[in-house]
Amino acid sequence: MMNGLQTLKQRGFVAQITHEAELDELFEKEQIVFYTGFDPTADSLHIGHYLQFMAMAWLQRLGHMPIVLMGGGTGMVGDPDKADEMRPLITVEEIDRRIERFKEQAAKFVDLSEGKAILANNADWLRRLNYADFIREYGIHFSVNRMLAADKYKTKFEGSGLNFFELNYVVMQAYDFLELNRRFGCALQTGGNDQWSNIIAGVELIRRVDQKAAFGLTFNLLPRADGAKMGKTMGGTIWLDENKTTPHELYQYLRNVQDEMVKQFLSMLTFLPMEEIDALTAADGEALNPAKARLAYEVTKIVHGEEAAKAAQDTMPEFTISAQDFGDGMNVLDLMVLTGLVPSKAEARRNIQQGGVIVAGEKIGEIGHIITLREFVIQKGKKTFLKISVNSQ
Repeated sequence: MMNGLQTLKQRGFVAQITHEAELDELFEKEQIVFYTGFDPTADSLHIGHYLQFMAMAWLQRLGHMPIVLMGGGTGMVGDPDKADEMRPLITVEEIDRRIERFKEQAAKFVDLSEGKAILANNADWLRRLNYADFIREYGIHFSVNRMLAADKYKTKFEGSGLNFFELNYVVMQAYDFLELNRRFGCALQTGGNDQWSNIIAGVELIRRVDQKAAFGLTFNLLPRADGAKMGKTMGGTIWLDENKTTPHELYQYLRNVQDEMVKQFLSMLTFLPMEEIDALTAADGEALNPAKARLAYEVTKIVHGEEAAKAAQDTMPEFTISAQDFGDGMNVLDLMVLTGLVPSKAEARRNIQQGGVIVAGEKIGEIGHIITLREFVIQKGKKTFLKISVNSQ
């Protein structure tokens, strides 16, 4: 039987690992306490966070202890991940409100019952720190030159500039790991691969200050359905809150994933056994459609429940266009009128100009856009979906 690290590797999660051989041996010998942090940068978690929860859930199922760390302290600063602007500051009250919502969402993916997981909030220690004492004791362990060599800080430094307030974030996150190690014996921090430099800082702080074993592991960032970074789409963020992204929208987004990404998405976003995933993705072209439908159904079920997944699966109307009418492709305006989505080209043009038309997960920005796909879903606004297929005869 594969250990936790080997399972994450098999399913495509693992991007980078510190002290890999040592960590693999630890997974073989004992239960590992590990954590992933979630900052309240919005009022809902999104699909990128969902991937991290799936990795946590796999390790939990294999007997390890997850710590879900809410960023009530780090959220007051924010990770400087935008090159051209500083994260907007939000009130403490809003931070705490968002965290309560995050807890509800996290409980869908990780068993938070006593003895199965630890739910923590770094506000419990970061908001109480005496700054002078903190910097005196831990600031000496951080090299500004090394911080600026990390991609995210270098990009920000060369963009709009990196202020001292933002530079504190890496120190705060590193201290989180040290605090969790001391409180709960946490030996491993996990997170997206964009967190690599922050995670290394925490690993090194523990090993330097307390001379204890600590490890870091980052996850591959799931690509978007059309090949870009997951989390954002041309049509907006894929939120886990059904009031921001409906179950129908989530289902259709995943139903339209590119062929070459179906296996990766199934491996990382579902609990299906790899043998079943291999069988589902052995085909190609149109024969992959059942695998895409299964992907969309499984993820929607995990996020929103089985009833919502069935509704998203069963309620979509379909429209078939003859190959003669479709030709080598069809203008989006003509298609919307032909299928009855809108009564006129003027209405279709208005919808496109307002950013309300999405084809196969991609927002249409040009009224002259030509659609060449032979099977796809077109979305108008938030609630109108239509599955379109071209008759091959």
